[in-house]
This record gives sequence, structure tokens and C-alpha cells, in this order.
Amino acid sequence: MSALFEPYRLRDLTIPNRVWMPPMCQYSAAPEGPETGAPNDWHFAHYAARAAGGTGLIVVEASAVSPEGRITPYDLGIWNDTQVEAFRRINRFLVSQGTVPAIQLAHAGRKASTGLPWKGGAPLGPDDAYAWQPVGASPVPFNEEHVVPTELTVGQIRDIVGQFADAARRALDAGFEVVEIHGAHGYLINGFLSPHSNHRTDSYGGSYENRVRFALEVVDAVREVWPEDKPLFFRVSATEWLEEGGWSADDTVRFAAELHAHGVDLLDVSTGGNASGVRIPTGPGYQVPFAARVKAETSLPVAAVGMITDAEQAEKILANGEADAVLLGRELLRNPSWARHAARELGGEVHVPDQYHRSV
Repeated sequence: MSALFEPYRLRDLTIPNRVWMPPMCQYSAAPEGPETGAPNDWHFAHYAARAAGGTGLIVVEASAVSPEGRITPYDLGIWNDTQVEAFRRINRFLVSQGTVPAIQLAHAGRKASTGLPWKGGAPLGPDDAYAWQPVGASPVPFNEEHVVPTELTVGQIRDIVGQFADAARRALDAGFEVVEIHGAHGYLINGFLSPHSNHRTDSYGGSYENRVRFALEVVDAVREVWPEDKPLFFRVSATEWLEEGGWSADDTVRFAAELHAHGVDLLDVSTGGNASGVRIPTGPGYQVPFAARVKAETSLPVAAVGMITDAEQAEKILANGEADAVLLGRELLRNPSWARHAARELGGEVHVPDQYHRSV
């Protein structure tokens, strides 16, 4: 059997294959009113198509744990019951297709309060009705266009830890089987991890042990409310692509072992996003070596992401032991039925809806 189409078990959950969809923000939720942050018909159609296409696990896009934790006013959230009910509709369909529903819990930190990316994605001005004040580990803006974030107090940090736990409770109520904590791409948790953005002098800054404290507190709080039989993922930026002064691949390997000890079941390995203006050497599978190193040097399972586009490439990553699963973002945006096409090419088996029996 193709490695790509072997089931994968984490805790008491069996995922039908290793073709997974990572969080890919749609920026399509209502920005105000009772439906603020709730998934709508666009989100249902978007995720339903990938489930019908055979995707084994879908991680719903970054869903903010508070209104202030959104990247844009159009982000999804999971801070109220209206959002929970809307997610239930999506999850019922995903489960009916054999797809495992997962959700990424997020707080945008210093990169919050920006506009739609297809309209430039610039930070919202102070006169914009939808703008709000971003917060961060330190008063260090992402770049010269962003406003200076307000440095969080210790009390506010504890409040946000509680918001992540509350969001995990709601995720369970909404029918999700996996929760992923967003610790990558320059958002709040990543901002604490990196000395590039964390200039604090208290117990949450300075040493490596202090900079990882907030992340581990979030993990512990989520793991405490998330059922023992359900997996917990963590997404990390394995490197900031800085020559010095940033989070490194060595830090990631060390951190991965600590995350595993705190109850994380899989590391979703990405890179970058916290340092503006860096040059990233992109190319097919360019982030896979970072996942492979974590897998080789720790006991924590990993998923690889980053310009994975064709079936043979994905199969080779798994067959070589570089990752336990692959996450296809842009390729699944281009082709919702990628898994079904890959199964045909590799001789694997994937769920096909009865209504599509003529396509087999």
C-alpha cells in the first residue's frame, strides 16, 4: 500500500490517510454583528469540497480565541456560542465523508488589525471603524508599517491562556476531533518564543526557558480541558531565516521534546513569518528538512508542509521517514480532489462519495 494512504493513529483517533489540509485563512467571516467571526456558506462549501475530495484531515483556518486575536476583522473566531453552532454544521459534513475535523486556535498578537490580503493587507489606520490596538510580548512592531503593539502584562498573559482553554472547550462542543495551537508565523505565541520580538525582562522574556513559558502554559491549559483520547497539535516556525538573533532549528528540536512532554501529539512544522524582510530560499519541499530533523532527533511525530504539490513527492517524504503526514495548502486550494487523484496515481484507496461513483 502507498504510505500516503495508510491510516494514521494518534491517541484513540484514526485518521484515514496522510493527506492533510493545513490552516488556510479565507478572510470571509462577517466583521460585525451577531455573526462576527462565524463560518458561513463560503466556509461550508470550501471545506466540504476538500472532504468530498478525500482529504484525511482538515485543519480549519486560524480561529481567534478573542476578537482582538484576529488577524483581520474578517477572520473566523471561536469565542462564542454562535460560532460554535456554525462550526457544527461544517463538522457534521466532514465526518460524514470520513474526514477528521481539526481546528487551529490562534491569537494574532502584534500582526493583528490588518486589512484583507487581496486589498494589500496593510495595517488598519486609527480612523478605520474596524481597527483595534494589537498586543504583543514587547512593544516591537512587525515592520515600520505596523503600529507599536501594547506590551502584555502578566495578568493579561494569564487571561489569554484562559482564552485558549475556553476556545478548546468550544472546539470540543463544536465537534472537532483535533485542536492545533498556532505558535508560528509571527503571531502571539511565536512573538514570545523569539528573541527577535521578545525583549521582556520578566519571567516571560530573556532566557530560552522564559520565552517558551507562555507557549507551554497555553499547551498545559488546553491539554487540561481537551479530552485525553483526542490529539493535540502545535504549529511552529522552525526557523526565522535570520543569521542571528532569532528562533533557530536547534531551538525547535529542543522545544519539540518539551512540547511532547507537555502532551502535544504532533508538530506541524512550518517556517518564517516573525521577521520582516528576510530572504527565504523557497522551492519544492523547502521546509521538509526541518520536519525531518525533529522526527529524527525527538520522539514527537511531525507533519511536513511547504510547496508539496505532486503525489510522488508526497509519497517519497513519507517513505523516506521524513514526516508522518503531509499538509497541502495551496495545492488543495487549486485542486480539492487532490487526494483522489493521488490515490489513482499511487494505487491507494480513498473515500469517494456515493454520488461520485461514476468518477471511480
